[in-house]
Amino acid sequence: MTFKGAIFDLDGVIVDTVPLHFEAWKHLFTDIHHIPFSKHDYENKVDGKPRIDGVRAILPNLTDEEAIKEGAIKQAYYLKLIKEGKLKKFPSSFALIKELKNHGILLAAASSSKNANFILEKIGLNKDFQAIISGNDFTHGKPHPEIFLNAAAKLNLTTNECVVFEDALVGVQAAKAGDFLCIGINRNHQDQNYINANLVVTDLAEVNYETLQKLYLTRPCK
Repeated sequence: MTFKGAIFDLDGVIVDTVPLHFEAWKHLFTDIHHIPFSKHDYENKVDGKPRIDGVRAILPNLTDEEAIKEGAIKQAYYLKLIKEGKLKKFPSSFALIKELKNHGILLAAASSSKNANFILEKIGLNKDFQAIISGNDFTHGKPHPEIFLNAAAKLNLTTNECVVFEDALVGVQAAKAGDFLCIGINRNHQDQNYINANLVVTDLAEVNYETLQKLYLTRPCK
């Protein structure tokens, strides 16, 4: 058995947008609504979810129209931070993407953000991916596996042929719900978020093409 496709979450895996998302959500909830919002709240209630679901995780009683409006406030602040040049990249992720591409692995980027294409173009990776799934391309947010199932379908691959790279709890849950092999990137040493991942690393410098091949060779057959 071998793998043919790699599906990369964007935020927190390829680019370090997590601090920007957290700052934007905190601006919305704390600065505007005066609701305390911690990093723990972000990681367990908001991270990896579609924007409207993130709004409702803290402001559950809003109408659809109100939730969309609040999400737009968060979005505008987030884009402001990107335009100010605060977006950081993970060099090891770029290196792994290039290595897998050179080995003929099909690549997909899968993000709950509707800004995925904009960000990938800004960092010069948009042409490296055969499929890009953004928040415009699915209905059910993580931990539902739809985002990754759509990515595999766009690559014309089965779930058993793809590896998912994720840094968030709901992302790991979504990958496993879709029966993907999952590499959990535990940058912040929160081991409880990655207990269901097939392999846990602190950075993608610890992963290469051979690592993934061996992981597939030892995957239990169903």
